[in-house]
Amino acid sequence: MLKAIAPVRSLLLAIFLLMAGNGFMSTLVSVRLEQGGSSALVIGAVATAYFAGLIIGSLRAGLLVGSVGHIRAFAAFVSLLSVSTLGYALHRDPVLWGMLRLIDGLCVAGVYVCLESWLNERAESETRGTVLAGYMIALYVGQALGQYLLNLGTSLPSLPFVVASMLVSLAAIPVALTRIHAPPIVPVAGPQIRELYAVSPLGVVGATITGLMLGGFYALGAVYAQRIGMTLSQVAFFMSAVILGGVALQYPLGILSDRLDRRRVIVLAFAGTIATSLGIVLVTEPGWPLLALGALFGGLSFALYPLCVAHANDRLPPEQRVSASSSLVLAYSLGAAGGPIAAASALTLAGPAGLFWFTGACGALALLFGLWRQLRAMPVPAEAQGTYQILPRTTPMSAALDPSAEADQQEEP
Repeated sequence: MLKAIAPVRSLLLAIFLLMAGNGFMSTLVSVRLEQGGSSALVIGAVATAYFAGLIIGSLRAGLLVGSVGHIRAFAAFVSLLSVSTLGYALHRDPVLWGMLRLIDGLCVAGVYVCLESWLNERAESETRGTVLAGYMIALYVGQALGQYLLNLGTSLPSLPFVVASMLVSLAAIPVALTRIHAPPIVPVAGPQIRELYAVSPLGVVGATITGLMLGGFYALGAVYAQRIGMTLSQVAFFMSAVILGGVALQYPLGILSDRLDRRRVIVLAFAGTIATSLGIVLVTEPGWPLLALGALFGGLSFALYPLCVAHANDRLPPEQRVSASSSLVLAYSLGAAGGPIAAASALTLAGPAGLFWFTGACGALALLFGLWRQLRAMPVPAEAQGTYQILPRTTPMSAALDPSAEADQQEEP
Protein backbone atom coordinates (compact mmCIF):
# COMPACT_ATOMS: atom_id res chain seq x y z
CA MET A 1 0.00 0.00 0.00
CA LEU A 2 2.79 2.43 0.91
CA LYS A 3 4.39 1.99 -2.51
CA ALA A 4 1.07 2.70 -4.25
CA ILE A 5 0.32 5.89 -2.32
CA ALA A 6 3.89 7.24 -2.27
CA PRO A 7 3.43 9.23 -5.53
CA VAL A 8 0.42 11.07 -4.05
CA ARG A 9 1.57 11.36 -0.43
CA SER A 10 1.63 15.16 -0.60
CA LEU A 11 -2.04 15.21 -1.64
CA LEU A 12 -3.02 12.79 1.13
CA LEU A 13 -1.13 14.85 3.70
CA ALA A 14 -2.97 17.94 2.48
CA ILE A 15 -6.42 16.38 2.90
CA PHE A 16 -5.45 15.02 6.34
CA LEU A 17 -4.35 18.46 7.56
CA LEU A 18 -7.37 20.14 6.03
CA MET A 19 -9.83 17.73 7.65
CA ALA A 20 -8.01 17.88 10.99
CA GLY A 21 -8.48 21.64 10.90
CA ASN A 22 -11.89 21.94 9.24
CA GLY A 23 -13.56 18.59 9.79
CA PHE A 24 -14.63 19.45 13.34
CA MET A 25 -16.02 22.89 12.50
CA SER A 26 -19.58 21.57 12.21
CA THR A 27 -19.27 20.24 15.75
CA LEU A 28 -17.61 23.39 17.10
CA VAL A 29 -20.09 25.78 15.49
CA SER A 30 -23.03 23.77 16.83
CA VAL A 31 -21.51 23.62 20.32
CA ARG A 32 -20.85 27.36 20.45
CA LEU A 33 -24.29 28.30 19.11
CA GLU A 34 -25.88 25.95 21.64
CA GLN A 35 -23.85 27.52 24.46
CA GLY A 36 -24.91 30.96 23.23
CA GLY A 37 -28.59 30.08 23.56
CA SER A 38 -29.45 29.60 19.88
CA SER A 39 -32.37 27.30 19.13
CA ALA A 40 -31.99 24.00 17.32
CA LEU A 41 -33.69 25.50 14.27
CA VAL A 42 -31.13 28.32 14.11
CA ILE A 43 -28.28 25.82 14.45
CA GLY A 44 -29.84 23.72 11.69
CA ALA A 45 -30.15 26.75 9.42
CA VAL A 46 -26.47 27.60 9.91
CA ALA A 47 -25.54 24.00 9.06
CA THR A 48 -27.72 24.12 5.94
CA ALA A 49 -25.69 27.12 4.75
CA TYR A 50 -22.58 24.92 4.73
CA PHE A 51 -24.20 22.19 2.63
CA ALA A 52 -25.60 24.81 0.27
CA GLY A 53 -22.08 26.16 -0.20
CA LEU A 54 -20.79 22.65 -0.76
CA ILE A 55 -23.36 22.03 -3.51
CA ILE A 56 -22.69 25.35 -5.26
CA GLY A 57 -18.93 24.91 -4.97
CA SER A 58 -18.96 21.35 -6.27
CA LEU A 59 -20.83 22.49 -9.39
CA ARG A 60 -18.84 25.67 -10.05
CA ALA A 61 -15.35 25.26 -8.59
CA GLY A 62 -14.12 23.34 -11.61
CA LEU A 63 -14.37 26.50 -13.72
CA LEU A 64 -11.89 28.34 -11.49
CA VAL A 65 -9.56 25.36 -11.28
CA GLY A 66 -9.63 24.99 -15.05
CA SER A 67 -8.85 28.68 -15.63
CA VAL A 68 -6.00 29.27 -13.15
CA GLY A 69 -4.67 25.77 -12.46
CA HIS A 70 -4.80 23.38 -9.54
CA ILE A 71 -2.08 24.89 -7.34
CA ARG A 72 -3.29 28.49 -7.60
CA ALA A 73 -6.92 27.47 -7.12
CA PHE A 74 -6.05 25.23 -4.16
CA ALA A 75 -4.06 28.05 -2.54
CA ALA A 76 -6.96 30.46 -3.06
CA PHE A 77 -9.54 28.08 -1.58
CA VAL A 78 -7.34 27.24 1.41
CA SER A 79 -6.49 30.88 2.09
CA LEU A 80 -10.14 31.93 2.06
CA LEU A 81 -11.07 28.94 4.24
CA SER A 82 -8.38 29.89 6.74
CA VAL A 83 -9.70 33.47 6.88
CA SER A 84 -13.31 32.38 7.31
CA THR A 85 -12.24 30.02 10.12
CA LEU A 86 -10.72 32.95 12.01
CA GLY A 87 -13.86 34.99 11.32
CA TYR A 88 -15.84 32.90 13.80
CA ALA A 89 -13.66 34.23 16.63
CA LEU A 90 -14.59 37.86 15.91
CA HIS A 91 -18.26 37.78 16.88
CA ARG A 92 -20.77 35.05 17.71
CA ASP A 93 -23.80 35.85 15.60
CA PRO A 94 -25.88 33.21 13.79
CA VAL A 95 -26.29 35.34 10.66
CA LEU A 96 -22.54 36.00 10.41
CA TRP A 97 -21.74 32.39 11.14
CA GLY A 98 -24.25 31.23 8.52
CA MET A 99 -22.44 33.37 5.94
CA LEU A 100 -19.10 31.97 7.07
CA ARG A 101 -20.42 28.41 6.81
CA LEU A 102 -21.56 29.13 3.25
CA ILE A 103 -18.02 30.30 2.44
CA ASP A 104 -16.61 27.22 4.17
CA GLY A 105 -18.74 24.96 1.99
CA LEU A 106 -17.66 26.71 -1.20
CA CYS A 107 -13.98 26.45 -0.25
CA VAL A 108 -14.10 22.83 0.91
CA ALA A 109 -15.83 21.85 -2.34
CA GLY A 110 -13.08 23.61 -4.29
CA VAL A 111 -10.41 21.74 -2.34
CA TYR A 112 -12.15 18.42 -3.01
CA VAL A 113 -12.37 19.17 -6.75
CA CYS A 114 -8.64 19.97 -6.87
CA LEU A 115 -7.47 16.94 -4.91
CA GLU A 116 -9.86 14.38 -6.36
CA SER A 117 -9.16 15.30 -9.97
CA TRP A 118 -5.45 15.18 -9.15
CA LEU A 119 -5.72 11.75 -7.52
CA ASN A 120 -7.78 10.45 -10.43
CA GLU A 121 -5.07 11.52 -12.84
CA ARG A 122 -2.19 10.03 -10.85
CA ALA A 123 -3.76 6.68 -9.91
CA GLU A 124 -2.91 3.75 -12.18
CA SER A 125 -5.55 1.11 -12.90
CA GLU A 126 -3.88 -1.48 -10.69
CA THR A 127 -3.38 0.94 -7.77
CA ARG A 128 -6.60 2.95 -8.01
CA GLY A 129 -8.34 1.05 -5.22
CA THR A 130 -5.33 1.50 -2.91
CA VAL A 131 -5.10 5.22 -3.65
CA LEU A 132 -8.82 5.63 -2.97
CA ALA A 133 -8.47 3.72 0.31
CA GLY A 134 -5.57 5.97 1.32
CA TYR A 135 -7.63 9.04 0.49
CA MET A 136 -10.59 7.82 2.56
CA ILE A 137 -8.34 6.95 5.52
CA ALA A 138 -6.66 10.37 5.43
CA LEU A 139 -10.05 12.11 5.18
CA TYR A 140 -11.86 10.22 7.93
CA VAL A 141 -8.93 9.93 10.36
CA GLY A 142 -8.23 13.65 10.00
CA GLN A 143 -11.90 14.43 10.63
CA ALA A 144 -12.06 12.08 13.65
CA LEU A 145 -8.87 13.39 15.28
CA GLY A 146 -9.90 16.99 14.67
CA GLN A 147 -12.88 16.52 16.98
CA TYR A 148 -10.53 16.63 19.96
CA LEU A 149 -9.66 20.25 19.21
CA LEU A 150 -12.96 21.03 20.93
CA ASN A 151 -11.14 20.62 24.24
CA LEU A 152 -8.90 23.62 23.50
CA GLY A 153 -11.75 26.08 24.06
CA THR A 154 -12.12 25.58 27.81
CA SER A 155 -9.53 28.22 28.75
CA LEU A 156 -9.49 30.47 25.66
CA PRO A 157 -12.68 30.44 23.53
CA SER A 158 -10.93 31.60 20.36
CA LEU A 159 -8.14 29.00 20.53
CA PRO A 160 -9.91 26.19 18.59
CA PHE A 161 -10.57 28.59 15.70
CA VAL A 162 -6.93 29.74 15.69
CA VAL A 163 -5.53 26.20 15.72
CA ALA A 164 -8.03 25.14 13.04
CA SER A 165 -6.94 28.06 10.84
CA MET A 166 -3.29 27.10 11.34
CA LEU A 167 -3.93 23.50 10.26
CA VAL A 168 -5.93 24.62 7.23
CA SER A 169 -3.10 26.97 6.22
CA LEU A 170 -0.52 24.21 6.65
CA ALA A 171 -2.52 22.08 4.18
CA ALA A 172 -1.41 24.43 1.40
CA ILE A 173 2.29 23.64 1.87
CA PRO A 174 2.36 20.03 0.55
CA VAL A 175 0.38 21.07 -2.52
CA ALA A 176 2.38 24.26 -3.16
CA LEU A 177 5.65 22.29 -3.08
CA THR A 178 4.48 19.21 -4.95
CA ARG A 179 6.10 18.14 -8.21
CA ILE A 180 3.02 16.22 -9.31
CA HIS A 181 1.83 17.37 -12.72
CA ALA A 182 -1.58 19.02 -12.50
CA PRO A 183 -4.20 17.42 -14.77
CA PRO A 184 -6.82 19.21 -16.86
CA ILE A 185 -10.30 19.49 -15.37
CA VAL A 186 -12.68 17.19 -17.23
CA PRO A 187 -16.33 17.98 -16.42
CA VAL A 188 -18.36 14.98 -15.28
CA ALA A 189 -21.76 15.31 -16.92
CA GLY A 190 -24.16 12.69 -15.71
CA PRO A 191 -27.75 11.71 -16.34
CA GLN A 192 -30.36 13.85 -14.63
CA ILE A 193 -31.52 12.55 -11.25
CA ARG A 194 -34.98 11.91 -12.74
CA GLU A 195 -33.47 9.75 -15.48
CA LEU A 196 -31.32 7.91 -12.98
CA TYR A 197 -34.36 7.26 -10.79
CA ALA A 198 -36.03 5.49 -13.72
CA VAL A 199 -33.07 3.09 -13.85
CA SER A 200 -32.33 2.73 -10.13
CA PRO A 201 -35.07 4.09 -7.83
CA LEU A 202 -33.53 2.62 -4.69
CA GLY A 203 -30.11 4.06 -5.54
CA VAL A 204 -31.48 7.61 -5.79
CA VAL A 205 -33.89 7.40 -2.85
CA GLY A 206 -31.33 5.62 -0.68
CA ALA A 207 -28.62 8.21 -1.37
CA THR A 208 -31.00 11.11 -0.72
CA ILE A 209 -32.30 9.69 2.57
CA THR A 210 -28.75 8.89 3.67
CA GLY A 211 -27.95 12.56 3.06
CA LEU A 212 -30.93 13.58 5.20
CA MET A 213 -29.76 11.40 8.08
CA LEU A 214 -26.08 12.32 8.00
CA GLY A 215 -26.72 16.01 7.29
CA GLY A 216 -28.93 16.10 10.36
CA PHE A 217 -26.40 14.21 12.46
CA TYR A 218 -23.40 16.35 11.50
CA ALA A 219 -25.40 19.50 12.23
CA LEU A 220 -26.93 18.44 15.56
CA GLY A 221 -24.99 15.45 16.87
CA ALA A 222 -22.99 17.72 19.18
CA VAL A 223 -26.17 19.51 20.31
CA TYR A 224 -27.72 16.15 21.21
CA ALA A 225 -24.58 15.17 23.13
CA GLN A 226 -24.50 18.41 25.11
CA ARG A 227 -28.19 18.29 25.97
CA ILE A 228 -27.90 14.83 27.51
CA GLY A 229 -25.09 16.08 29.74
CA MET A 230 -21.83 15.31 27.92
CA THR A 231 -18.75 17.41 28.61
CA LEU A 232 -16.76 18.86 25.70
CA SER A 233 -14.27 15.99 25.83
CA GLN A 234 -17.13 13.48 25.80
CA VAL A 235 -18.73 15.28 22.84
CA ALA A 236 -15.44 15.00 20.94
CA PHE A 237 -15.15 11.31 21.83
CA PHE A 238 -18.74 10.62 20.77
CA MET A 239 -18.40 12.37 17.41
CA SER A 240 -15.07 10.69 16.63
CA ALA A 241 -16.53 7.30 17.59
CA VAL A 242 -19.32 7.75 15.03
CA ILE A 243 -16.85 8.79 12.31
CA LEU A 244 -14.38 5.97 12.95
CA GLY A 245 -17.24 3.50 13.28
CA GLY A 246 -18.29 4.69 9.85
CA VAL A 247 -15.07 3.26 8.42
CA ALA A 248 -15.16 -0.06 10.29
CA LEU A 249 -18.29 -1.65 8.80
CA GLN A 250 -17.99 -0.50 5.20
CA TYR A 251 -15.83 -3.36 3.98
CA PRO A 252 -17.81 -6.19 5.69
CA LEU A 253 -21.13 -4.84 4.38
CA GLY A 254 -19.59 -4.27 0.96
CA ILE A 255 -18.28 -7.83 0.71
CA LEU A 256 -21.69 -9.14 1.78
CA SER A 257 -23.40 -7.02 -0.87
CA ASP A 258 -21.12 -8.46 -3.58
CA ARG A 259 -22.37 -11.95 -2.75
CA LEU A 260 -26.11 -11.30 -2.20
CA ASP A 261 -28.86 -9.27 -3.77
CA ARG A 262 -27.46 -5.84 -3.00
CA ARG A 263 -30.93 -4.50 -2.26
CA ARG A 264 -31.22 -6.87 0.68
CA VAL A 265 -28.00 -5.55 2.17
CA ILE A 266 -29.19 -1.95 1.72
CA VAL A 267 -32.47 -2.85 3.44
CA LEU A 268 -30.51 -4.62 6.20
CA ALA A 269 -28.31 -1.55 6.71
CA PHE A 270 -31.35 0.72 6.93
CA ALA A 271 -32.98 -1.70 9.39
CA GLY A 272 -29.80 -1.67 11.48
CA THR A 273 -29.78 2.12 11.40
CA ILE A 274 -33.37 2.17 12.69
CA ALA A 275 -32.53 -0.26 15.51
CA THR A 276 -29.40 1.66 16.45
CA SER A 277 -31.25 4.96 16.44
CA LEU A 278 -33.90 3.53 18.75
CA GLY A 279 -31.16 2.14 20.99
CA ILE A 280 -29.61 5.60 21.29
CA VAL A 281 -33.04 7.05 22.13
CA LEU A 282 -33.35 4.56 25.00
CA VAL A 283 -29.84 5.21 26.38
CA THR A 284 -30.34 8.58 28.00
CA GLU A 285 -26.99 9.01 29.78
CA PRO A 286 -23.37 9.26 28.55
CA GLY A 287 -21.29 6.12 28.81
CA TRP A 288 -19.78 3.22 26.89
CA PRO A 289 -23.15 1.83 25.71
CA LEU A 290 -23.90 5.13 24.00
CA LEU A 291 -20.43 5.27 22.41
CA ALA A 292 -20.81 1.72 21.13
CA LEU A 293 -24.24 2.49 19.66
CA GLY A 294 -22.83 5.68 18.12
CA ALA A 295 -20.02 3.74 16.45
CA LEU A 296 -22.53 1.19 15.15
CA PHE A 297 -24.77 3.98 13.86
CA GLY A 298 -21.80 5.43 11.98
CA GLY A 299 -20.79 2.04 10.60
CA LEU A 300 -24.24 1.34 9.18
CA SER A 301 -25.16 4.83 7.96
CA PHE A 302 -21.79 5.63 6.37
CA ALA A 303 -21.95 2.41 4.35
CA LEU A 304 -25.31 3.29 2.83
CA TYR A 305 -24.08 5.79 0.23
CA PRO A 306 -21.47 3.51 -1.42
CA LEU A 307 -24.00 0.64 -1.28
CA CYS A 308 -26.51 2.78 -3.18
CA VAL A 309 -23.86 3.77 -5.74
CA ALA A 310 -22.90 0.13 -6.26
CA HIS A 311 -26.57 -0.84 -6.66
CA ALA A 312 -27.12 1.89 -9.27
CA ASN A 313 -23.96 0.89 -11.14
CA ASP A 314 -25.22 -2.71 -11.34
CA ARG A 315 -28.12 -1.49 -13.49
CA LEU A 316 -26.15 0.78 -15.80
CA PRO A 317 -23.86 0.21 -18.78
CA PRO A 318 -20.18 0.78 -17.95
CA GLU A 319 -19.91 4.04 -19.88
CA GLN A 320 -22.58 5.68 -17.67
CA ARG A 321 -21.33 4.62 -14.26
CA VAL A 322 -18.98 7.48 -13.47
CA SER A 323 -21.54 10.07 -14.57
CA ALA A 324 -24.31 8.33 -12.62
CA SER A 325 -22.18 8.31 -9.48
CA SER A 326 -21.76 12.06 -9.81
CA SER A 327 -25.54 12.45 -9.91
CA LEU A 328 -25.86 10.34 -6.77
CA VAL A 329 -23.38 12.63 -4.98
CA LEU A 330 -25.69 15.51 -5.88
CA ALA A 331 -28.73 13.57 -4.60
CA TYR A 332 -26.90 12.89 -1.34
CA SER A 333 -25.88 16.55 -1.04
CA LEU A 334 -29.42 17.79 -1.60
CA GLY A 335 -30.59 15.47 1.16
CA ALA A 336 -27.78 16.67 3.43
CA ALA A 337 -28.85 20.29 2.85
CA GLY A 338 -32.40 19.49 4.00
CA GLY A 339 -31.36 17.27 6.90
CA PRO A 340 -30.32 19.93 9.44
CA ILE A 341 -33.63 21.83 9.38
CA ALA A 342 -35.71 18.65 9.45
CA ALA A 343 -33.64 17.18 12.28
CA ALA A 344 -33.77 20.47 14.19
CA SER A 345 -37.57 20.43 13.99
CA ALA A 346 -37.63 16.91 15.43
CA LEU A 347 -35.20 17.88 18.18
CA THR A 348 -37.32 20.92 19.04
CA LEU A 349 -40.47 18.82 19.31
CA ALA A 350 -39.08 15.74 21.05
CA GLY A 351 -36.02 16.98 22.95
CA PRO A 352 -32.47 15.64 22.43
CA ALA A 353 -33.74 12.19 21.46
CA GLY A 354 -35.61 13.84 18.58
CA LEU A 355 -32.42 13.73 16.48
CA PHE A 356 -32.40 9.94 16.53
CA TRP A 357 -36.17 9.69 16.23
CA PHE A 358 -35.56 11.61 13.01
CA THR A 359 -32.77 9.30 11.74
CA GLY A 360 -34.90 6.29 12.66
CA ALA A 361 -37.89 7.70 10.76
CA CYS A 362 -35.71 8.35 7.70
CA GLY A 363 -34.41 4.80 7.90
CA ALA A 364 -37.97 3.46 8.16
CA LEU A 365 -39.03 5.31 4.99
CA ALA A 366 -36.04 3.96 3.10
CA LEU A 367 -36.65 0.47 4.48
CA LEU A 368 -40.26 0.43 3.28
CA PHE A 369 -39.19 1.77 -0.11
CA GLY A 370 -36.46 -0.88 -0.39
CA LEU A 371 -38.88 -3.69 0.46
CA TRP A 372 -41.33 -2.35 -2.14
CA ARG A 373 -38.60 -2.26 -4.79
CA GLN A 374 -37.74 -5.90 -4.10
CA LEU A 375 -41.35 -6.81 -4.85
CA ARG A 376 -41.49 -4.70 -8.02
CA ALA A 377 -38.22 -5.60 -9.75
CA MET A 378 -36.02 -8.65 -10.16
CA PRO A 379 -32.55 -8.55 -8.60
CA VAL A 380 -29.37 -8.22 -10.63
CA PRO A 381 -27.76 -11.69 -10.73
CA ALA A 382 -24.82 -11.98 -8.35
CA GLU A 383 -22.43 -12.78 -11.19
CA ALA A 384 -23.47 -9.61 -13.02
CA GLN A 385 -22.94 -7.32 -10.04
CA GLY A 386 -19.94 -5.01 -9.95
CA THR A 387 -17.51 -4.80 -7.05
CA TYR A 388 -18.38 -2.67 -4.04
CA GLN A 389 -16.06 0.27 -3.42
CA ILE A 390 -15.85 2.67 -0.50
CA LEU A 391 -16.48 6.10 -2.00
CA PRO A 392 -16.32 9.64 -0.58
CA ARG A 393 -19.52 11.70 -0.35
CA THR A 394 -17.78 14.90 -1.39
CA THR A 395 -18.34 16.34 -4.90
CA PRO A 396 -19.32 14.90 -8.31
CA MET A 397 -15.59 14.82 -9.14
CA SER A 398 -15.17 11.97 -6.62
CA ALA A 399 -17.17 9.69 -8.94
CA ALA A 400 -14.14 9.44 -11.23
CA LEU A 401 -12.18 7.78 -8.39
CA ASP A 402 -14.41 4.68 -8.47
CA PRO A 403 -12.00 1.86 -9.47
CA SER A 404 -14.74 -0.48 -10.68
CA ALA A 405 -16.25 2.13 -12.97
CA GLU A 406 -12.82 3.07 -14.32
CA ALA A 407 -11.97 -0.56 -14.96
CA ASP A 408 -15.27 -1.16 -16.71
CA GLN A 409 -14.70 1.81 -18.94
CA GLN A 410 -11.30 0.50 -19.97
CA GLU A 411 -12.85 -2.80 -20.99
CA GLU A 412 -15.20 -1.11 -23.44
CA PRO A 413 -14.09 -1.49 -27.09
